[in-house]
Amino acid sequence: MPELTRRRALGAVAGAAAAVAVAGTTAAAARTGRTVPGPSAEPASFDEVFQGRRIQGAPSEAGGHHGGGHHGGGHGGGHGGGFAVHIDGEELHVMRNADGTWISVVNHYETFATPRAVARAAVAELQGAALVPLNAT
Repeated sequence: MPELTRRRALGAVAGAAAAVAVAGTTAAAARTGRTVPGPSAEPASFDEVFQGRRIQGAPSEAGGHHGGGHHGGGHGGGHGGGFAVHIDGEELHVMRNADGTWISVVNHYETFATPRAVARAAVAELQGAALVPLNAT
């Protein structure tokens, strides 16, 4: 039987800690019922007032952002997966990541589970400022 070394002991402790962390995260998600939707899950439509701003989201018939996206078109229809989000009537450009999370032009480096969460985060980040359309000249 091999001798127990400091390296093996630390490896075992790290493995056990990782297992506990995964189990805790899974249990917390099960208790709250909150999960990140997978890439194939369709987000729910919404229309509400959040912090005094009207936020709306619904599937988009166009299938993307302004008929081809801001990369010059040709990539098959934008980033939003056919979902449009508006703040006070102005479009908030949203993009769906491969893992099913969402980002926006306002919170580009922070991911969110749903378009509603993206819209709420954008409202909080704007702090009352108007959302300027991407196509403004």
